[in-house]
Amino acid sequence: MRILDQEKVDKVILVGMSMGGYPSQEFAFRYAEKVEGFIALDTTPFGISYYSGLDIWWLKHVALLAKCFSANALRKSMAKSVSKTKYSYDKMIEMLATFTKSQIIEQMDIAYGTFIRENKDISFSFPVLILLGEFDKIGKVSQYCQAWSKKEGYPLHIISNAAHFSNGDNPEQVNSEIQEFIGGLSKYSM
Repeated sequence: MRILDQEKVDKVILVGMSMGGYPSQEFAFRYAEKVEGFIALDTTPFGISYYSGLDIWWLKHVALLAKCFSANALRKSMAKSVSKTKYSYDKMIEMLATFTKSQIIEQMDIAYGTFIRENKDISFSFPVLILLGEFDKIGKVSQYCQAWSKKEGYPLHIISNAAHFSNGDNPEQVNSEIQEFIGGLSKYSM
């Protein structure tokens, strides 16, 4: 928030991808007056009703389960599970190569553990767009996004030929969807 104030930025458009959707939603909840719109990219909603007890158990234990993999197997498994194209797979391997196994697990634990502690029922008064890869098979992301769209009335757009890393698998459609969403925000601010 201090950075926005220092730079004299009155409004932001948030894009939260995967685990990045959680801090974006928390920011939007705390500083709704600063948010012009939110694009949820292959992420899941805040909201108590979306997550069963079993879902919460899995989220709490994801880091423990990741410890069962070797570092190389963990990187390959993560890259394969989020990508549909070779580009996305290779990019994910490249990104994960900069982290040790412990650092990857620590980030997973921070993201999912914090999400479980911070999860709450919220609804946004500004426009929200949900983007979901056609072949997103990460956990129950697809199910959560569909329920989120139905409950809140937020538009859900499917990114063709894309998995969980849809902006890597199909950047043309993702960029087009984002551009169209941003272009349509002016009608809400009138």
